[in-house]
Amino acid sequence: MRILVIEDEKRIADFVSRGLESAGYAVDIAYDGHGGINLSRDTAYDLIILDLGLPDIDGLEVLDKIRSRKSSPPTLILSARNAVDDRVKGLELGADDYMVKPFAFVELLARVRALLRRGQPTPERLQIGDLVLDCIRRKVTRAGQSLELAPKEFSILEYMMRNPGRPLSRTMIVEHVWDMDYDGLTNIVDVYIRHLRSKIDDGQETRLIHTVRGIGYMMELPERAAER
Repeated sequence: MRILVIEDEKRIADFVSRGLESAGYAVDIAYDGHGGINLSRDTAYDLIILDLGLPDIDGLEVLDKIRSRKSSPPTLILSARNAVDDRVKGLELGADDYMVKPFAFVELLARVRALLRRGQPTPERLQIGDLVLDCIRRKVTRAGQSLELAPKEFSILEYMMRNPGRPLSRTMIVEHVWDMDYDGLTNIVDVYIRHLRSKIDDGQETRLIHTVRGIGYMMELPERAAER
């Protein structure tokens, strides 16, 4: 999942970005309001974290512009403004949550996950064969055995399991999971898929991660793949 952080204080923006990336999210940062508006227009984000005290325009104006579109992601305001009137105005303009600085990152992460669950009609528990992924507790099991996955491995697996039977290109995987564009040279996806296969498919009779020649990768039970 991809998150946009609109925050002019570089220290805070970097702190939030590093924490979210460690939790498996892809993060973009805008250090002013106009940059945030442009990024939100060009990229389909799953969530926006918005500061109100921006150097060029007020964060509430940014929120209003984002919310004026037909489709907009959930927005969490993260601001030093702690007056009741500010909170009420932000929520009335369409913010989905409001946190006051200073804040504990563990609480911010919990609220981010809650908003992402609320904003997605997708299931919180994904299953393909005997492979089960718990999106809330971020745990994975196969045949009842717990698997230890790194954050990026978990994000790739979740993306693939949310799209069963759909061939996913390396470009799609990189742009969904990493904060970067695919340049046609990197083998980062192949490396992570190799790691996932060693944890998920090695030693199993049924392999779930399939290579789609000329495209990328796909998750599907073999019998369903044979029906296509």
